[in-house]
Amino acid sequence: MDVSGGSGQPRPGDDEPTEHPAVPPAPEDAADDSARQTGAQDADDRADTPRRPEAATDTDTGARPTEHRSLAHSGIAKGEPPQPRPKEPGGGILMGRPFGVPVYVAPSWFLVAALITWVFGGQLDRVLPELGAARYLVSLFFAVAFYTSVLVHELAHTVAAIRFKLPVRRIQLQFFGGVSEIEKEAETPGREFVLAFVGPLLSLVLAGVFYLAMQPVEPRSVPGVLLAGLMISNLIVAIFNLLPGLPLDGGRMLRAVVWKITGKPMSGTVAAAWVGRALAVAVLIGLPLMNQSGALGGDGTEANGMDTVTDALLAAILAAIIWTGAGNSLRMARLREHLPELRARTLTRRAVPVQTDTPLSEALRRANAAGARALVVVDAEGNPLSLVREAAIVGVPEHRRPWVAVSGLAQDLTDGMRVSAELAGEDLLDVLRATPATEYLVVEETGEIYGVLSAADVERAFVRAMARPSA
Repeated sequence: MDVSGGSGQPRPGDDEPTEHPAVPPAPEDAADDSARQTGAQDADDRADTPRRPEAATDTDTGARPTEHRSLAHSGIAKGEPPQPRPKEPGGGILMGRPFGVPVYVAPSWFLVAALITWVFGGQLDRVLPELGAARYLVSLFFAVAFYTSVLVHELAHTVAAIRFKLPVRRIQLQFFGGVSEIEKEAETPGREFVLAFVGPLLSLVLAGVFYLAMQPVEPRSVPGVLLAGLMISNLIVAIFNLLPGLPLDGGRMLRAVVWKITGKPMSGTVAAAWVGRALAVAVLIGLPLMNQSGALGGDGTEANGMDTVTDALLAAILAAIIWTGAGNSLRMARLREHLPELRARTLTRRAVPVQTDTPLSEALRRANAAGARALVVVDAEGNPLSLVREAAIVGVPEHRRPWVAVSGLAQDLTDGMRVSAELAGEDLLDVLRATPATEYLVVEETGEIYGVLSAADVERAFVRAMARPSA
């Protein structure tokens, strides 16, 4: 299975501006706002073009976010609140980069490898008792070969994603199989279906290849037992992943079908997620019963107390993984549904430009007069140099503000801190995540200052959007 998150359509609403209060004139007046970060906007607003930024509201943005990229753009945002992000995803031991995608082995894999070695070794002892202790070496080889086939399954998803120009952050092999982290959803239900189906399909192909390789081999030999085990395990992987519930591949296929019928990706996600939760309950109850009845290969009479506990524990772990994955898919779908509501232009704070040697008290007076909430330090030609941090303003006592220059409270601008006013949704979050900062200078395409964007404002708008029900 692969984890790529859900999807949805933007929810229409109204787009009403909200007036921002001026920068607080005294520390005691601004204590409750100390967590906020400042923003800036050119004070020379045009009369015929409203320039006052709006607060975060429901927006009617059925179109995709504007394809404007700043110099800071790198990678694809996952649709989470902006926060520092490592340039290289972790998640275990890096094993390689097929197709340019890093493959990690999680620490939990070593636990499951040891478990497979022990269980398969016991089976080998009954089939090939002459192996002795060497059976565990053969079992370890089987564990590695099995997870290699799981990697091939995940690579099928990766190749399909690359074919559809979808970014893949990493592949991770972990306790229960593998995960392909695809950071964008498919644009059509047909592509979504193909992207999900290629993994189980390749597992079925591998099962067939191992079956054909078994034919000329002696069944009661090491190669025969290994090939039989790999054939059966790949068949189980394919069948399990075809079950129609998120986060399994079959769930994504069901999502694609419902999406195609209804025309709404969110409807497909909701349907597949709830089927996934029902599947989790079925696994929790049904797997132990099937093992005890012999439906999965045993005769049902050899089960002892330890076997019953083991079956129940395995079922509980599988059910928890499926239930949690279904819930995460719903959460990601809601997230992507509301992402277009985050727009740099509507979240930007109004500001005034000030010279480097301007006293803080005078700068605040100008900001209050203009109804602004931020200060931009500029040079003699009006080019922005730095942003005055609101937290730094709050920290200066009122009686000292006439003697403190704004330049001493400002953060120098870098290329990554210049954000286009046209950015929205995932593109906006991507820029903020690529260059973590508390404030960003927002500029028009012409280079003219529009204002300053506070990361705290974006996060608050994100939380409000996520709290609203889906359409």
